[in-house]
Amino acid sequence: MSESPVAIIGMGCLFPRAQGLREFWRNIRTGVDAITEVPGTHWPVDAYFDANPSSPDKTYCKRGGFLSPYPFDPIEFGIPPTALEATDTAQLLGLVVARMALEDAGYGPSRTFDRERVSVVLGVTGTQELVIPLGARLGHPIWRKALLDSGVSPEKTDEVVEKISQAYVPWQENSFPGLLGNVVAGRIANRLDLGGTNCVVDAACASSLSAAHLGALELESGRADMVLTGGVDTLNDIFMFMCFSKTPALSPTGDARPFDESADGTILGEGIGMLVLKRLDRAERDGDRIYCVVRGIGTSSDGRAKSIYAPRQDGQQKALRNAYARSGVSPATVELVEAHGTGTKVGDVTEVDALRTVYREARAEGTWCALGSVKSQIGHTKAAAGAAGLIKAALALHHKVLPPTLKVSKPNPKLGLDDHPFYLSTEARPWAPRSEHPRRSGVSSFGFGGSNFHVVLEEYPGKKTEPSWDGSVEIVALSAPTRAELEALLADWESAARAGLAGAALAGKAAASRRAFSTAHARRLVFALDVFSLEEKPSAGAESKESVQLSKLLAAAKAALAKDPEGSWELREGVYHGAGVASGKLAFVFPGQGSQYVGMGRELACVFPEAQEALEQADAVLLEENPTAVRTSERIFPRPAFDDESRKAQEAALTATDVAQPALACTSLAALSVLGRFSVRAEAACGHSFGELVALHAAGRIEARALFELARLRGRLMAGGNGSAPAADRGTMLAVSAPLE
Repeated sequence: MSESPVAIIGMGCLFPRAQGLREFWRNIRTGVDAITEVPGTHWPVDAYFDANPSSPDKTYCKRGGFLSPYPFDPIEFGIPPTALEATDTAQLLGLVVARMALEDAGYGPSRTFDRERVSVVLGVTGTQELVIPLGARLGHPIWRKALLDSGVSPEKTDEVVEKISQAYVPWQENSFPGLLGNVVAGRIANRLDLGGTNCVVDAACASSLSAAHLGALELESGRADMVLTGGVDTLNDIFMFMCFSKTPALSPTGDARPFDESADGTILGEGIGMLVLKRLDRAERDGDRIYCVVRGIGTSSDGRAKSIYAPRQDGQQKALRNAYARSGVSPATVELVEAHGTGTKVGDVTEVDALRTVYREARAEGTWCALGSVKSQIGHTKAAAGAAGLIKAALALHHKVLPPTLKVSKPNPKLGLDDHPFYLSTEARPWAPRSEHPRRSGVSSFGFGGSNFHVVLEEYPGKKTEPSWDGSVEIVALSAPTRAELEALLADWESAARAGLAGAALAGKAAASRRAFSTAHARRLVFALDVFSLEEKPSAGAESKESVQLSKLLAAAKAALAKDPEGSWELREGVYHGAGVASGKLAFVFPGQGSQYVGMGRELACVFPEAQEALEQADAVLLEENPTAVRTSERIFPRPAFDDESRKAQEAALTATDVAQPALACTSLAALSVLGRFSVRAEAACGHSFGELVALHAAGRIEARALFELARLRGRLMAGGNGSAPAADRGTMLAVSAPLE
């Protein structure tokens, strides 16, 4: 029986090198590796690292995914600053992310809503970070006895014990609530005034999806109108590294490589991910923005097994079958699975075997589903792992992009992917729709103790209308009536670059420049900046990457301004410079066959709805003519290849005339449509060879559908496939010299 659909209407997160949802999606889409050496804020590597896994009280791993420092203001949340030392980081940053998620859903402090009907159900594992130092203080009788037994004088013993005690956080009135995991949820409910159920659930590494499961039950039972759920885990201290080292489960080479032949263990990460859930009918009634729909959640326990912590295929299969039965969805229609994917050889093989068994029950042949794991980018965030996967999959559905998984250079042969429902997704690609069913994704999470969860997500109906702008690029646009005034603007930017302008400050200054820009000004300069993902602050005296790049662009801008062309424009080292009135009209020239390549226009298609629309149209025209054909979108953006032979085969398939011409029509139309969004229109259009057809469309002489039909026909005829004509008859090109009429 199908469950009541649940809408995801808001999300918020803090993950390694991502202080918010937009940065997290940017890192996912662009394939940012957020795994680093252990920072000095966490634990001293020299004291605890030893490459020998057998060394007592040592870890053999010194890399992981770590949260960057966050500017937390306790006054914003009504917390006395004196209580900070006795309050666990998970509780404090949990407040930040909870507010992020509610504001993203449109339910910020200024909105009136029934707060008594909002529940907080979060995944939080047992021990919080503050427990370790507070517990360590209680060892002073042991320290004292050891010192006295070693012949140290009582006076010196007291001095040493006092010094050791000072290295740990002291007990105080707020310590007890400050170290409790359940107070992560309790503090959110208290400070944000939410009156529904407030609790945390511990299912080890499956805690997030366990919490989402209980949150969905709150909605289905009518106990709540809205649920804030997800996972919180800020615990990457030496204690946690020791736990995973002595299992042993960590990667000795320092990277999580899910599904790769060289995978040798997982990497620990920390993070917080929260989602705001509502019943779908209520979300639609209230006019909420809907990222995607939770169609169902499957759960299971492993039951009796030899080990309490070893993954078990039978248990995982039960959760998968349960999820698809409850959601009323066939696995044959799911095109993305965000796996638990820890990067351990036994875990990965067990998980993929379970998935294959269940998916083959739905469809006996073929490969149709992308497989990935966000752990390759941020590490295993433990209690927040399921939330990270759920947010990634929800954003993939929302932006209509198949996201990449990093660090797969050669798939593990034990996965048997040569004949499999799944393929490994290692680069971002546009997620083209299918007419038979909506886009769908599955998300898995498994925990020690045999806890298994699988969530089935589905896209919310409706066309994408806004670009998926993720802050990867900032456009700086400067203009002024005179050269001297423009030089003054450049000088201001130079000062900002020297001061280390980066991040949000850079984005704000760039936005202000665009608002002030005027095409009526006689002097104009425009350039684009790559914005790098959040990193730790540069070492003393070092500039940020943005500042270095900005300085180079500003130097090029000054050189361009010195040249001072009148009534023209030029491009110099990434800087566009224009002066005076434009001297000519704009023309578009469209490319012909031979310019095609695998992956062309990928960035446009992953960001702009107009580019995705062109892909959809190209596929639709092809499938109307031949329902069993390989889609044009799949020719341009094929599944990732892992060897030169496969890559050459993909290029050859796209080069075939009957494929290349529709593909060029698609990519050219995508670029043309994106330019149209920014009101860039040509006075004239022409094309090289095949490009003439696109030029006719650009000139308004043929519709987009006609363009694709002509591209299909022209390509087929030139390839020698025109039915009764011999294969050698590839047609003749005809030039007509006559007035337009």
